[in-house]
Amino acid sequence: MTEPCDLSAVAARLAISERRLSPVELVDSCLQRIDDLNPTLNAIVTVARESAQEEARQAEAALARGVADGLLHGLPIAIKDLQDTKGLVTTYGTAFYKTHLPKQDAGIVARVRAAGGIVIGKTNIPEMSIGANTINRLFGATGNPYAPKLTCGGSSGGSAVAVATGMASLATGSDHGGSLRIPASFSGVVGHRATPGTVPHEGRTISQTNYSLQGPMGRTVEDAALLLAAISSRDRSSRRDPMAFPLDVETYLELDVPSIEGLKLGVTADFGGLLVSEHVRQEFETRVSYLRDCGAEVVELSIDLTDAVEVDWQLRADIFATQYHREIDGFDESFNPNVFRSYETALSTTVLDIARARRKQVDLFRSFDAVFDDVDAVVCPGVSVAPFPWSDLHPTEIDGKPVENYMAWLGLTSCLTVVGHPVLALPAGLDRAGMPFGLQCVAPMYRDASLLAIARCLEATFDSSLAYATPAPDQEAIRTADPQCRDRGRASAIAAAQDLQ
Repeated sequence: MTEPCDLSAVAARLAISERRLSPVELVDSCLQRIDDLNPTLNAIVTVARESAQEEARQAEAALARGVADGLLHGLPIAIKDLQDTKGLVTTYGTAFYKTHLPKQDAGIVARVRAAGGIVIGKTNIPEMSIGANTINRLFGATGNPYAPKLTCGGSSGGSAVAVATGMASLATGSDHGGSLRIPASFSGVVGHRATPGTVPHEGRTISQTNYSLQGPMGRTVEDAALLLAAISSRDRSSRRDPMAFPLDVETYLELDVPSIEGLKLGVTADFGGLLVSEHVRQEFETRVSYLRDCGAEVVELSIDLTDAVEVDWQLRADIFATQYHREIDGFDESFNPNVFRSYETALSTTVLDIARARRKQVDLFRSFDAVFDDVDAVVCPGVSVAPFPWSDLHPTEIDGKPVENYMAWLGLTSCLTVVGHPVLALPAGLDRAGMPFGLQCVAPMYRDASLLAIARCLEATFDSSLAYATPAPDQEAIRTADPQCRDRGRASAIAAAQDLQ
């Protein structure tokens, strides 16, 4: 029997509006799922049990008064622990802030609440959200819902797992070099990295940048679109983001979904030579062949974005210097080594280095944007490798080729960050090892509604196939697993930091 927490967000919201489902029932169902599965997976690090139940009762009372018209009314939403929640501990994944109680909500959280969403808890992240494996010294690791000893990706890993397992109807995330897309691909859910400026971010430290974006995670494209509409709404806080542009969020709720027949897709496995495992290449080719067989027009792209990896590394210097120069001296040597490495790189990066990188970024943007003169969307693999043990901070090699640093294996996602186009991570079934396999779908700048519509078409196409539909995680297998994500994850994070000092 389907539990309320297993309903899609869109289905649950409709059931609530029609009085077929109570917000109290839905929240209680999600809390029960947290109790059942979170001890194994460690996705939610702070459970807002009492406040969520109280907010659910208030949502139910509002329904009785006929004033429940918010997009997210009555839906339990998990919040990434990078985003401030008033009166609810926000740690940023580090012991330095383990008792931090924000005095106000981050803008994205405020918009969730304004739309009627119920904050059910905070989700696990790497320390300060730096890294693509969700593990830290404070809370340990988050396990993959399909194999709890493997990584769920990061940095929005806890959010992806919470959504995949029904601990929350929706979840917020953020994306720098792939932090929405990687965990979505590894966990079998949808993550949407919108055009920069779509989701207002009042905490932005650098204006006019493709980095540090916030976005939605959901079980379906329509679910992600629902949350995107809510968190993209323009309110007073959005004025504090210099990149926020005028936007009609209704376009995300009224998708003009095309037919797969005749849809023109540009495809590439590696954008001209980025590190991608043979396993991923083979799995990608089967999905491309399937889409072609279903009627899509497939065009093999020759675009080269390999320079984007170095551009990304250089541009990060600007961001890390701006973000951490006031507090880096307060962190001890055991602090996330990724932060120290990035900051040290920033200090050694010259203005000329950054200038060259920014010039190259424009060149890459123009060459990539020209692709959309001939195709409706670009499709590529979601991640360069299959999920690996979470005890490894990151892969050190791909098919025998060394990975230079903790970002180098993320070329498939970071190259798209550099060019700045909207990207959606879409589940495309399980690979031959039984793990989720995801695709990235890319559209022209500012065409997020079109991207969502195309992704919905591809989603329906995959869901119609037994081979490429994505099944829900096996709850019993999760319950009986014993990965010790929390305790062993803490130990692994501490040991890794010591090894890298």
